[in-house]
Amino acid sequence: MFKLQKGYEEYVTKTFRLPKEFVTELEKLAFENNLSLNQLVIQCLKYSIDNLDKSEQEK
Repeated sequence: MFKLQKGYEEYVTKTFRLPKEFVTELEKLAFENNLSLNQLVIQCLKYSIDNLDKSEQEK
């Protein structure tokens, strides 16, 4: 289960281009959970990395 959390100690600034519909959905979810958009994106990326199907990478 994906659970939202707050906080990291150190950050690096990067720029990404995202589809407009992703940003709209992410902004809504962040607002509903009292998170910054940045905090939400970090957690989505962490979840994706942690749950990556590594068997597909080996092909």
